[in-house]
Amino acid sequence: MTNRLKDKVALIIGGARGIGGGIARRFAQAGASVALADLQETAGAELAEDIGGLYLHADISRAEDAERAVAETIERFGRLDILVQNAGIYPWTLIEQTSPEEWDRVMKVNLGGCFLAARAALPQMKKQRSGRMLFTSSITGPHVTSPGHGHYSASKAGINGFIRAAALEFAGYGITVNGVEPGNILTEGMKAHRSPDFIRDMAEAVPLGRLGTPEDVANAFLFLASDEAAYITGTTIVVDGGQLLPEGGDFRIMPE
Repeated sequence: MTNRLKDKVALIIGGARGIGGGIARRFAQAGASVALADLQETAGAELAEDIGGLYLHADISRAEDAERAVAETIERFGRLDILVQNAGIYPWTLIEQTSPEEWDRVMKVNLGGCFLAARAALPQMKKQRSGRMLFTSSITGPHVTSPGHGHYSASKAGINGFIRAAALEFAGYGITVNGVEPGNILTEGMKAHRSPDFIRDMAEAVPLGRLGTPEDVANAFLFLASDEAAYITGTTIVVDGGQLLPEGGDFRIMPE
């Protein structure tokens, strides 16, 4: 899969670590010039140096930061072919305990960030008459949820609606708009904040018997960013190891 993104320029927002870091590495391996925007300066700068890319400090909930990230990417590389908005936050708070301020913050980053990123990238992609806009959604919200994730679920379900609307509006400019819905992915953050027992229990709920990796998600993004996906727009790919499939807890059929 080498050079599938040769001569392409990608901006990955929320690209310093975890899923975003996996996307940045995978795109660079595929030949893309990569700019990654994030609030994590140390991790972002180190990854950018490692892949020969550009690190940009940006808070995607701020319109001026989204516009500056796009402008600096174009200034450095001359164009913008692929936009990935991966930045997201996921505080755990029951609905009755969620403050209006916390609700607004989750919406501004997760859902508002998609709008601001797309809005910032659109003029350049219209000028080029081509582009790929890609967004990280989730199985949480569009399909399932759990207590404490009311705001997160609402934001991710909203992303899927935004993907469809943007795909329709931007199609005439040769721009496709798609997303990826990850299941439970074993990122640095999960390893740092969840116990081994919790992670094991999560893996046991997945038919494939393991949690996903950032690379699993990045490969789906790579397909959607590539020429092979030129006729795909307004949809999402679920990357969850079959997590959504079982009707109940007793689902394993073990081979002899």
